[in-house]
Amino acid sequence: MTQNNSIAKLAEQMRMTPQKLLEQLNAAGMRFDSADQTITSAEKAKLLSHLRAAHGGSEAKERRPISLKSGVGATGTVKTGAGRTGGAPVQVRVKRKIELPASSGGRMSVEDERADALRKLEESRRRNEEEQRSLLEKDRLAKEERERAQREAAEAAAAAEAARLETERRSAEAPAHPAAPAAADTPRREERPAAARPEAARPAGARRPDDRLHLRGDRDARQRRSAGPARGRNDSRGSKGRRPEQSRTGDARNAFQQPTAPIVREVAIGETISVAELAQKLALKGGEVVKALMKLGVMVTVTQTIDHDTAVLVTEELGHKAVAADASTVEDALMAHIAAGDQGEAQPRPPVVTIMGHVDHGKTSLLDYIRRTKVVSGEAGGITQHIGAYHVETESGVISFLDTPGHAAFSQMRARGAQLTDIVVLVVAADDGVKPQTKEAVQHAKSAKVPLIIAINKMDKADADPMRVKSELLAEEVVAEEFGGDTQFVEISAKQGTNIDALLDAISLQAEVLELKAVRDGRASGVVIESSLDKGRGPVATVLVHEGTLKRGDYLVCGVQYGRVRALTDENGQQVQEATPSIPVQVLGLSGVPDAGDDFVVVSDERLAKDVAQQRDAKRRESRLAKSSNRMEDILAQMGSADQQTLNLVVKADVQGSVQALRESLTALSTDAIRINVVGSGVGGITESDATLASTSKATIIGFNVRADASARRIIETNGVDLRYFSIIYDVIDQVKQVASGLLGMEIREEIIGIAEVRDVFRSSKFGAVAGCMVVEGTVKSSKPIRVLRDNTVVFEGELESLRRFKENVDEVKSGTECGIGVKAYNDVQPGDQIECFERIEIARTL
Repeated sequence: MTQNNSIAKLAEQMRMTPQKLLEQLNAAGMRFDSADQTITSAEKAKLLSHLRAAHGGSEAKERRPISLKSGVGATGTVKTGAGRTGGAPVQVRVKRKIELPASSGGRMSVEDERADALRKLEESRRRNEEEQRSLLEKDRLAKEERERAQREAAEAAAAAEAARLETERRSAEAPAHPAAPAAADTPRREERPAAARPEAARPAGARRPDDRLHLRGDRDARQRRSAGPARGRNDSRGSKGRRPEQSRTGDARNAFQQPTAPIVREVAIGETISVAELAQKLALKGGEVVKALMKLGVMVTVTQTIDHDTAVLVTEELGHKAVAADASTVEDALMAHIAAGDQGEAQPRPPVVTIMGHVDHGKTSLLDYIRRTKVVSGEAGGITQHIGAYHVETESGVISFLDTPGHAAFSQMRARGAQLTDIVVLVVAADDGVKPQTKEAVQHAKSAKVPLIIAINKMDKADADPMRVKSELLAEEVVAEEFGGDTQFVEISAKQGTNIDALLDAISLQAEVLELKAVRDGRASGVVIESSLDKGRGPVATVLVHEGTLKRGDYLVCGVQYGRVRALTDENGQQVQEATPSIPVQVLGLSGVPDAGDDFVVVSDERLAKDVAQQRDAKRRESRLAKSSNRMEDILAQMGSADQQTLNLVVKADVQGSVQALRESLTALSTDAIRINVVGSGVGGITESDATLASTSKATIIGFNVRADASARRIIETNGVDLRYFSIIYDVIDQVKQVASGLLGMEIREEIIGIAEVRDVFRSSKFGAVAGCMVVEGTVKSSKPIRVLRDNTVVFEGELESLRRFKENVDEVKSGTECGIGVKAYNDVQPGDQIECFERIEIARTL
């Protein structure tokens, strides 16, 4: 039966391109136009004959037997000329002929040739393996023979040494012969004449008088060797070079002796130590240390970590002495590295001014007027929720400003701002007076020993009363200059710009009094003001330089993070090459998001920065583990509080300062009836791991100015996790406070009703920036408020100015429909942004 297939399939079997196979067929006189045509067996045979002829082959040549020659080594008997026989290596050569099997028609097909070649290769491989095994066996036998000979030689040497020692011992113990002369009168052997020596008078072959001792020693050595060769070897090695008395008592001296008193060890203990490491230092089993800890009321396992005090207590309980571990770490190397850096002379630097005050007293508006930009439009609800850092050029010189939040939840951020600053400008509204956050700002400034300048704002209002502010601040021990104090009071209006120059002059005057100076040359050092995680740029840290000059390409260690400065940007987003003292900049290139308030320092070696960061991280982790509740009393107390409910929360925010503020504010709401437990927190959008953590711990996710990505939303919807978005910290605290206090009321919940994705942006002289969008989820309604999201982070919140389909204004656009959206008072919409349409719903709260 004829076997046919296509040219393409034949080319695939022959591992060549169809085009090359077509060329070979055409050269063989067979015309084919396409690789899809069918080729018969006869045409295949014709092609094979053509290829053989083209390569100089013939059928006779193909079928010629192949001769293989191999040499086999052997040892034979050869007769010599004298008639003797002897062994000599003889090599026998074997010649084999292999006939190629002929197929039908006297030829072999391609498949037969391939199978025959594979068979021959397999036979050759087996022969090689057999030869290799034979060679390995010969090598093994030769090695064993060499080792046996070495052992016998070592045993013979040991026996001879033992015999010599035994002879010396017997000679030393034998009594002196009565007729023997005294040792002092006997001359040395070398001094005696040859005729007087015993060897000269003794005939050849006769034994010496002391040969019997040698013979007896040899007999004893043979008996010991027959009783145990290994023992004899060990004894001979142990007694080599010793006196006979030492060889007899060596075993007794090296034997184990039970201590007569307990061994007291000095154990070096650091800030934390694991139970397993402590047991190793005490030369005890881990279970014994765990039992001792349980007797002290500490429930731990071998792998857990305990603090320094607990480790010292259990060490002394077990009868040992605890000492402080050596504190020499890479931190010392870092300090030495910093001290060795080249530092120049101190030069005048700009003052760092922190704007502080109560909510809505005009802090950001004042700074906005100074900078001539709209800072207030970028903050949700008109309040500052981050620490903003700026430096401005004024007629009085360069001044760096820090704008701190005024809400009660941001107390730590205000304290941090007071610690970083040279001068505090306390803004107080003339129509509102002194408020709780105003008093708190005064306390922060006093604790940091920073001079105060009081800016009485909103003097343009009809009900402004500056004397009320001055009198209320007297109760806080802030006395104006007109009352005989040392605090400057300036009456201003941030909205109208009244008396702003006088405030700047007051700042410059205070800075001259302080005589602020810093070293500009050398390695930079400073502090982190704020940090966040940007999806496109990675970890971003806003830092304030204290000393030196921070440059691009510098290696720095920042808390538990390290890295190389990839980029430096100012508050306007412009790239800069360096930052001098008192200048805030954003740093890109760190290994992670540092904590706000962490110090940073520039080093010349990346390895040192990495080692310091890793050691700090390990210490922080160990301290956190050691602080976990392991005491039996705490465990029993938790078991007894079964009536107390627990509200688990996962908090994600856009910056580190907001995370800290939310954690502290929410956990402070805990009562005897309910405990607020923040099981997880972090900076950046809500990820899949956050959703999984919330699902397993039955926690509510709070997204503060961040959103969940697609994978996180799938887990949230599948497991029914409670997810709530917020943009104002008031709403977060108020809602959690209502639940925690057990009050019933109306819950205001934000529900997303539609999401539109920006595909392109068009500029119009009439409407400004118009975003060409596709509604990807839900429905976008023109009457509902919206937010603009970039990388799952809120960048603007407002309302729609227009919603169009083609040229007509419409009230709503549903999913899968294109539309044009104009965002009111915002012209920075970019392709890839998402416009989120939401509505606020009032829901009756139930327990």
